[in-house]
Amino acid sequence: MTDIKLTPGITPAGQSQTPTVWNILGHTYYEKSNCASSFSFETFDPPGTFVPPHIHPTQDEFIYMLEGTFDLYLDGKWVKASAGDLVKMPMGLAHGYYNRTDQPTRALFWVSPSRSLKELFDQLHNLTDPEEVVRRSAAHEVDFLPPGSVPGA
Repeated sequence: MTDIKLTPGITPAGQSQTPTVWNILGHTYYEKSNCASSFSFETFDPPGTFVPPHIHPTQDEFIYMLEGTFDLYLDGKWVKASAGDLVKMPMGLAHGYYNRTDQPTRALFWVSPSRSLKELFDQLHNLTDPEEVVRRSAAHEVDFLPPGSVPGA
C-alpha cells in the first residue's frame, strides 16, 4: 500500500529508496519516492530498449532526461527528448519511448497520483512474456495500444 505522506530524505543516483530494483524487459528501474500523490523512479535504458505506446487514464506522467536521447511518441507525433528536457504526458494521452541510439539513457520518471504503478512494477519484475506484461498492465490502469496502431513504433 502506498504511504499517505512523502518520506523526507535523499535517494542517491542509481539507487532505490528501498532494496527494490526492477528489471522490466531490459530496463532497470530504481524507486526514488512513493506516496499517495506521486511515484518516481530513475531508469537505465540500454540501446534498443523501449516502452511501446500506452495510456495512463488516471495519471499524469513526466520524464526528466538525465543522459542520452529518447525518441518519443507523444500527442500523435514523434519527437526527441535529450538531457535536460522535461517531457509532460497528461493522463489519457498515448505515449511511448524508445532508445534508438547506440548509448544507454538515464531518466527520472514520475506519475501523479501514484495509483498502483509501483505494484505493477513489482509484478513485472523479471517477467519476460510481453503479452503477460500487457495483461498485468491493463489490470493496473496502463493500457497498451494494439501492435501496429502507431506508425514507426
